[in-house]
Amino acid sequence: MHSMPQIHGLDFDRQRIIGNYIVFFYCKALGLVVEIDGITHEGRNEADDIREKWLVSHGCRVIRFTSTAVKQNMDQVLKDLEEYILQHCS
Repeated sequence: MHSMPQIHGLDFDRQRIIGNYIVFFYCKALGLVVEIDGITHEGRNEADDIREKWLVSHGCRVIRFTSTAVKQNMDQVLKDLEEYILQHCS
């Protein structure tokens, strides 16, 4: 997944630097980080939790999807993302 389709006209930057972290996608207008967790995240729950807590403490919202979900059911991932935005960011 190299780019994020437009959702409600919102722009998502790919591989945005926030503090000491590089996030997969970031929507500045919403302060929303979209992470895609692949095999490299297996066994990294503690590190991911620390990273997410830091991002949240600096005003970001974080939503995670697995790379498997993105590859196998992108339509559902986009629906879930849109629903999250409508529920948490409006």
